[in-house]
Amino acid sequence: MVAGAARAGAQQAGDYVIGPQDVLQITVFDQQDLSGKYTVEADGTFTFPLIGRVKAAGRTLREFEGDLRKLLADGFFKNPQVSVGIETYRSQRIFVVGEVRQPGTYPLTGDMTLIEALASAGSTLPSASGEAIIVRVKDPKAVSGPTLPKAGTTADGVETQTVDIRALQSGQLSENVQLHDGDTIFVPSAETLYVFGEVNHPGSYPIKRNTTVLQALSLAGGATQYAALNRIKIVRIVKGEKKEIKVELTDLVQPGDTIIVPQRYF
Repeated sequence: MVAGAARAGAQQAGDYVIGPQDVLQITVFDQQDLSGKYTVEADGTFTFPLIGRVKAAGRTLREFEGDLRKLLADGFFKNPQVSVGIETYRSQRIFVVGEVRQPGTYPLTGDMTLIEALASAGSTLPSASGEAIIVRVKDPKAVSGPTLPKAGTTADGVETQTVDIRALQSGQLSENVQLHDGDTIFVPSAETLYVFGEVNHPGSYPIKRNTTVLQALSLAGGATQYAALNRIKIVRIVKGEKKEIKVELTDLVQPGDTIIVPQRYF
């Protein structure tokens, strides 16, 4: 199982498309003078000993290995063994914005996934909603900065995908999306509700999906000894009108709700 995962990871890394400014680590076995680090220049080429100018940009690592192998075999070496890897990723990048500790631009490193991108950005903040929205453009070279989702609109050439971060953190690897060059990972802030009355710390609190009344009370430090838990009500705006709703501890709350915990009669 572990060996299979390692092979899959190696295959994905080999599929990385080389770009300008990437630094390649090239090893020609038994030819130490040829082995070393080479920077791909702005035009996508660089100079390699014996061969001269070679084009690397636009080729995957495995494809470029094959290119070098053929060029070196053409009058220089018999059956040369060549390995090409990335020393420094510079040509491809992603953007991580929103409720993370270190929002910014990050290099796309090989088979980078969502969880690795969030870790690079220092993980999510307590105020995060528990979701991440991945915004992907078909031509990442056409944008110079992060592309954020716009509510209610669909832009041509832009795809969005919502990922449940909590499910990912609990081990659901199907949520661990592999990232592409130019992707923007947007972590929105959690929506809030208000808790008042017989709780230890009344106030406003961020909530996540499927939060119950009991969980909301725990955010406010729990109910006091004088709380009437059988008479909790929620004040909710429904179609512009304020309504009072009697709830149970297991009922789900909604963003913008105000939970009121009354005092016991005796």
